[in-house]
Amino acid sequence: QVQVVESGGGLVQPGGSLRLSCVASGSISRLTTMGWYRQAPGKQRELVAIIARGGSTNYAASVKGRFTISRDNAKNTVYLQMNSLKSEDTAVYYCYVIVGVSYWGQGTQVTVSS
Repeated sequence: QVQVVESGGGLVQPGGSLRLSCVASGSISRLTTMGWYRQAPGKQRELVAIIARGGSTNYAASVKGRFTISRDNAKNTVYLQMNSLKSEDTAVYYCYVIVGVSYWGQGTQVTVSS
């Protein structure tokens, strides 16, 4: 089985920054796409950012220019650097990886508040 574990969430003031990390382990033959989704209270889960193995990226319009996704293939790790955080970024952030099929992490809470 594949394990996906996120870390780095917490409480931050508007305008602040956080860096999320996600490590995949277990029965992994080859990771292709890795990425981040989030779900805020009362809202549907939405894509935040994805990154292919070769490094190409896609971002939600709401975070483009503020968030940066990156990965370390040797460590099976994906990162999400979040800058200029807004209250509307408050959500549970979920890591996902594709290794044949999609696998999800348990989520990490990000709260942006004064």
